[in-house]
Amino acid sequence: MKNRPYDPGSEGAKMAFADAMSYGDYLHIDGLLGLQTCLSDAHDEMLFIIQHQTSELWMKLAIHELAACRGALVAGETAAMFKMLARVSRIFEQLNNAWEVLRTMTPADYTRFREALGPSSGFQSYQYRMIEYILGNRNPNMLKPHEHVPDIHRLLGEELSRPSFYDEVIRFLFQTIDGDTRALPAPQLDTPHKAVPEIQARWKTVYQDVDRWWTLYELGEKLVDLEDYFRRWRFNHVTTVERIIGFKRGTGGTSGVQYLRKMLEVELFPELWHLRGEL
Repeated sequence: MKNRPYDPGSEGAKMAFADAMSYGDYLHIDGLLGLQTCLSDAHDEMLFIIQHQTSELWMKLAIHELAACRGALVAGETAAMFKMLARVSRIFEQLNNAWEVLRTMTPADYTRFREALGPSSGFQSYQYRMIEYILGNRNPNMLKPHEHVPDIHRLLGEELSRPSFYDEVIRFLFQTIDGDTRALPAPQLDTPHKAVPEIQARWKTVYQDVDRWWTLYELGEKLVDLEDYFRRWRFNHVTTVERIIGFKRGTGGTSGVQYLRKMLEVELFPELWHLRGEL
């Protein structure tokens, strides 16, 4: 018997989509694949664009999950929050893996299209800024690059006016340990979160009696896990940039590698890291 090509339709798979939604229709594939517009004839510019566009998609999902995490915590739905926090950590794992592809681009490759970028730079990503603001690293100076887009500027400003996700974690910590929030420090709304001794003391209580405070302990470790992935993402960014452009200034006017190294010093949840030396 002559071999014939396998036909999924013979087993019931739908093969005609003139009158039905297809995979491409649902995901708007034509529009998505039409967004990669190179401004030079350099082969590696396509890699550069796709790397950053896909990173923005993952960041969009991270924001979606973190906003839901905060809502779940406020509503007392800790199980749902834990699931979403674990997902955010895996999102940052994906973002980390993307640097491996970009590192295949050499300095000579990047030089061929760098001028086409003009003053655009990754530090202008409003989604990256939103992630930092939600988590508690709140630098109001970083609103300035977004003043030319009023809707984005407004969204970032609104985030600075409300408690961060970590602020809500701290409220939950005090409510659980103390039974009330009378000793709760004021939220650090428009400044990067700095370690507060009273907060660290309560985290220490949790880590010294894990069985009693298991939910808080699990929350603390999930936050450490998230920041671990976040720090690796920043570190991989630094090493990738240094590998490709050395110590040149960034396209957006920053000091490049020196600027990125400063970002490595940022701590999102400092009390959870500092207490480890006390245990």
